[in-house]
Amino acid sequence: MLINFFYTLRAAKLPVSVKEYLTLLEAIQAGVIGPSVDEFYFLSRTTLVKDESNFDKFDRAFSAYFKGVELLTDFTQDVPLEWLRKTLELELSAEEKAAIEKMGWDELMETLKKRFEEQKERHEGGNRMIGTGGTSPFGAYGYNPQGIRIGQDKGRNKSAVKVWDQRAYKDYDDTKELGTRNIKVALRRLRRFAREGSELELDLDDTIHATAANAGMLDIKMVPERHNKVKVLLLMDVGGTMDEHIHRVEEIFSAAKSEFKHLEFYYFHNCVYDFMWKNNRRRFSEKFPTWDVIRKYNRDYKLIFVGDATMSPYEILQPGGSVEYNNEEPGAEWLQRLTHAFPKFAWINPEPQGVWQYRQSIAILQQLMNQRMFPLTLAGLESAMRLLSK
Repeated sequence: MLINFFYTLRAAKLPVSVKEYLTLLEAIQAGVIGPSVDEFYFLSRTTLVKDESNFDKFDRAFSAYFKGVELLTDFTQDVPLEWLRKTLELELSAEEKAAIEKMGWDELMETLKKRFEEQKERHEGGNRMIGTGGTSPFGAYGYNPQGIRIGQDKGRNKSAVKVWDQRAYKDYDDTKELGTRNIKVALRRLRRFAREGSELELDLDDTIHATAANAGMLDIKMVPERHNKVKVLLLMDVGGTMDEHIHRVEEIFSAAKSEFKHLEFYYFHNCVYDFMWKNNRRRFSEKFPTWDVIRKYNRDYKLIFVGDATMSPYEILQPGGSVEYNNEEPGAEWLQRLTHAFPKFAWINPEPQGVWQYRQSIAILQQLMNQRMFPLTLAGLESAMRLLSK
């Protein structure tokens, strides 16, 4: 049984090795877990998945292989798909809903087990068997204040106790918005280490060679510690339409400060013009001319813009187009100067990629960025970091 499970994981592009598979078998033989599919799920994920970014792939492969209610209830029977075909979706009044009985957890699971033993055919619209469109606590497209949702594409009443095929780690899907921890994983693709500073780290290989050449007398060799040498210039849009993205921009800012020793940052509003700032409370009294920023940092800095690129096209293309003051030169000129000064650049956009085609300003900025605009998702960040590391 489990050898096919192993092949299923490999078919899902998970980097699972035979050694890890044997470790799983040894753990099962040693009695590490009991006869529970939930426990097997956590054990197999722990032994087989090395990178947390693969958790969602594992969940999908696990669900595909162990497909059925037995995944959650430890029963051996499958639910025939014909039983779950949607032909009726029940809508009840408030009084009718109140009259339907709730079951406790133990009663619910025990009753489901009995239904498996008793039921031989499809049921529709009933209040007892596994089916669709009824008030039974088992099935799809019906109503029950607490039940087990089986074979339904999404929730309707938000009250299911158990859900068939629910994936516990959906948030690691690379199309989902990220948390700080996951952003760090993506940003690490940009890291480049070099040895510098005082000699504080043991050079094991050189120590072995030197000791052997010294007739066995210990000859310890030290090397400088390894530090991340990547330099990042982070320019962040703030205010206006960016207010709804504050949380995610804070996450990427926090992750960048943690991952990059050489990080410089500035704020701008909508588009970059002739000045930027570091403190939003003093943004008019403590300005940093954009020309000074361009001259201050070397070409080896990686330039990263973070903004939703949502504004009037005039703010990019016209002198005086800024919503805050009368800028002498259009934002497009300053963007071209920045990207010329820092050849390694990318734009991270927190707006859903599906709406980009409807925003004229996004299309303009994509052109100015040479199509180097990426969504704020795991896949988007990894693609941006891969581009910047070339």
